[in-house]
Amino acid sequence: METILDWLNRAMSLEGIWHDIVVAACIVALSVLARGIFTRYIFRLVLNMTKKTKTDLDEDILLAFEGPLKALISFTGLFLAVQYLPLAEPYQELALSFWRSFLIVFAAWGLYNLAGSSVFTGLAERMQVDRVLIVFAAKVFRFVIIALAASIIAGEWNYDVNGFLAGLGLGGLAFALAAQDAVSNIFGGVVIIMDKPFSVGDWIETPSVEGTVEEMTFRSTKVRTFANALVTVPNSIVANEPVTNWTRMGKRRITFHLGVPYTTPREKLKKCVEQIRAMLENHPEIHQETIFVRFDQFSESSLAIFLYFFTRTTVWAEYLKVKEDVNFKIMEILEREGVSVALPSRSIYFETPLPDSAAAGRR
Repeated sequence: METILDWLNRAMSLEGIWHDIVVAACIVALSVLARGIFTRYIFRLVLNMTKKTKTDLDEDILLAFEGPLKALISFTGLFLAVQYLPLAEPYQELALSFWRSFLIVFAAWGLYNLAGSSVFTGLAERMQVDRVLIVFAAKVFRFVIIALAASIIAGEWNYDVNGFLAGLGLGGLAFALAAQDAVSNIFGGVVIIMDKPFSVGDWIETPSVEGTVEEMTFRSTKVRTFANALVTVPNSIVANEPVTNWTRMGKRRITFHLGVPYTTPREKLKKCVEQIRAMLENHPEIHQETIFVRFDQFSESSLAIFLYFFTRTTVWAEYLKVKEDVNFKIMEILEREGVSVALPSRSIYFETPLPDSAAAGRR
C-alpha cells in the first residue's frame, strides 16, 4: 500500500497532459478493480439471495445480464477516463455517442440472453403452450430485439432509417413473391403449432403419410413410418389435409361379425350371445362404456353375431394382446356350448337333377 500511495503522490505531482493521462489510467484501473469486486462478491451475493426466492425469474434475469453488467463496468471506466482527458468538444461528443450506443448494446445483449433462458420454457409449462411455439416466440423476440437495437443505434448516429425500412418492406414483398412455397410452409407451421392437432411422438394418419411424428419445424414435419422410413412433409400440405391423431384415442375399437352355422339351435345361439356379452362386461381390459353383442343378421352362409366394443388401452401391442385374449375366450364359450364357427360356403341347386353317377358311368 505504501508503494501504491507513493506512486499516486508522484502521479498527482505531475503537471499538464501527463497528469491527466495518469488520472485517466487510474480511472480505468479502478473500473477493472470494481469489475473484479462485482464479479467475486456482489454478484455472487445477489445470486445466492435470488436462489432462496420462490420463483426462478429473478435468477434468470440476473444470469442473463451478468455479462452485460461486467462489460458495462469496464466500459464506464473507459468512458469516464476519456471524459476526464482534455479533448476537443467534437471528440467528447463522439465519446458520448459511443457511450449511448454501447448502453443500447448492453441492454439488447441482456434481453437477448434472457430470451434464450428458461423463462420462456417455464412460461410454456404454466400456460400449457406447445414447446415449439415457445421456441418460435423466443426467436421472434430475439429478432425484434436486434432490429430495435440496430434502429436506435442508427438514429443515435443521425442515420435516417425510414428509407431503409421502406426498402426492407419492398424487398420483403419481392422475396415473399419469389418464395411463396417457403412462406406457405412457415404459415402452415404456425397454424399447426397454434391448433396443435398433434405433438412430437404422436401417431398420426393423413392422406399423405402415416406414422409417428419425430420432429416439427416451421418448414416441415418429419414422420417416422411403421416401415421405419423417415418422411418429410411440407407444413403447407399437412395444414390443409385431414389429420387423424390415433394417439389421442381415449379407447380403441374392436368390431367384427362372428358367424355360426345355420344348424345352430336357437337356444344355444342365445346362450352364446349372452355369455360373450357377460365375458366382455367382466373383462378388466375392456372399456365398459360401450359394449354391443347382438344376433345381427342372417348372412349368406351363417348366422351373424355382431360385436362392438373398445379396449381401455390404445397402445397397439397391448391392444393386440387384449384382442387375442377376447378371441380365445369366445372360442372357449363356443366349444363349451358345442357351437362351431361357420365356414364360408354356398349351396347350389340344379333345376334338372343330375344323373346318377353309376348310371352315367355305364353309358
